[in-house]
Amino acid sequence: MSETQPPAVQPAAGELDAAKLVYILYFISVFIGITAIAGVIVAYLKRGDAPATAVSHYTFQIRTFWIALLFGVISALTLVIGIGFLLGLAVLVWYLIRMIKGFMLALDGKPVADPETWLW
Repeated sequence: MSETQPPAVQPAAGELDAAKLVYILYFISVFIGITAIAGVIVAYLKRGDAPATAVSHYTFQIRTFWIALLFGVISALTLVIGIGFLLGLAVLVWYLIRMIKGFMLALDGKPVADPETWLW
């Protein structure tokens, strides 16, 4: 007797469209910082009534915004002692890795495994 695996549950069409929009707004914010604010607002507004897969992305995005803002401010304050530039560069790399990882998961229709992590 062979065991059959249940089919993987795919999110409904359009379920992750708003999450993808937030990732795109975050990517654009690397060049035009104001779009990150629009992205985090969308994530907060959509998180309440979203299915579990989308909620994991919104939580990941919201945390990414606040952590990046925190360390961006710290790096700006430490520019006077010279380490701020390196810290800012590290924050930028961390931010881009999180956005690329999240966007790829959203394209595949998969949730973020641990949306509350500080890493990726």
